[in-house]
Amino acid sequence: MNTFPRRTLTLALLSLLQFLIAIDVTVVNVALPAIGARFDAGPAALSWVVTGYTLVGGGLLLLGGRLTDLLGRRRMFLLGAALFALASLAAGLAPNLETLVAARFAQGAGEALASPAAMSLIALLYPGPEERAKALGVWGAISAGGLVVGVLLSGVIVQLLDWRWIFGINVPLAAAVIAITPALVRPDGPRAAGHRLDLPGAALLTAGPLTLVHGILRGSVATMLAGAVLLGAFVLVEARTKSPLVPLSFFAHRTRAVANAATVPLSAGLSTSFFLLTLYMQDVVELSPLQAGLAYLPFCAALLAAIFLTSRLIGAFGTKRTALLGLVVTAAGLGWLARLPDRGGLWVDVLPGMIGVAAGMGVGLLALQNAALSDVTEDDAGTASGVQRSVDQLGGSLGLAVLVGAVVGGGSAQAADYRAAFGWAAVGVLVAAAGVALTARSRPRRGPA
Repeated sequence: MNTFPRRTLTLALLSLLQFLIAIDVTVVNVALPAIGARFDAGPAALSWVVTGYTLVGGGLLLLGGRLTDLLGRRRMFLLGAALFALASLAAGLAPNLETLVAARFAQGAGEALASPAAMSLIALLYPGPEERAKALGVWGAISAGGLVVGVLLSGVIVQLLDWRWIFGINVPLAAAVIAITPALVRPDGPRAAGHRLDLPGAALLTAGPLTLVHGILRGSVATMLAGAVLLGAFVLVEARTKSPLVPLSFFAHRTRAVANAATVPLSAGLSTSFFLLTLYMQDVVELSPLQAGLAYLPFCAALLAAIFLTSRLIGAFGTKRTALLGLVVTAAGLGWLARLPDRGGLWVDVLPGMIGVAAGMGVGLLALQNAALSDVTEDDAGTASGVQRSVDQLGGSLGLAVLVGAVVGGGSAQAADYRAAFGWAAVGVLVAAAGVALTARSRPRRGPA
């Protein structure tokens, strides 16, 4: 098997697992009423079925990235895929809500091991900026497609089968990934011994966001402060430990630091759009769950088109300017949604903003991912990938909690709540765009812009 087909097949394999991981971010949304009826659970308890997955995954991604560098990319990819498959099986068979939430936590942990390994494998398989952008474009497009497929699949499965199958379908597909990986991904070489893992840092980075989001959703200032203290303690631990999850000097690389910082509001805008538009289309436009899922098809088409265009944009304009373009287009889409009327319609009020957000996200997120992997080596590719995936997921989860807190906290959402949430999301993305613009003006110390 020569290099080109092997790389292509490996990319397809890595993308398949990421597709399953992305599906499980959104697949539970339409199924929540059925899950609540089965376990007699209210909205507050059910919220952890959604947020627990992304928060635990995001909190442990840095540990996953560090483990990838220390123990090997193929080992961590296989371990993460196995944990994800077993956790999916446990979720599908869960006898109560507590078991289901615990299984969702375990799914997030599986993602935290597999995603940095997959992303670092891609970064090393495609070392050139333009070819890496194309490869990450494929990976990102499949992942983004998984988010939309999750919305569609949930409605179909809940209506025709049973909500438990939204988790059960992961098991045979993940098993296939595990079986094929040894044939496509080369074994890891010998790893250096004697390295210690920063387990206190991993615990603080997981507990901090969980506590913070819990406080935001509950409206508890004390709990929010506790979450902030835990995150502050994480920074102190990283500054003092001899083997940190991510050395603070890692962020001295200005391009990486700005790319990761800009990813936070961009991911928050995407998570907010998915959540609020689903509610708006069902509660205000009065679409059925399946119709609301189908309404995301233009979103998906715009996202895929933008992702496949991004590698050309990076080749023509450079990574930073391409990221800036994506951020500005995203802010414009969010700005359109910030004017949603009290009794709006799909075609005029929702779709233009939805398509703007999708196009901007496709360009901006991929360009920022590419920038966040600038100058990676065999020694830090996993760490860089873990940082990028972590800020992506934690930024989305925390941003969703902050921006949507006013909507879900006050009972039924009003149109003014939607407008305020989208408006603040647009402001956050514009601030990120300003930061990228300031960086783009300065000449990089090494490598192409």
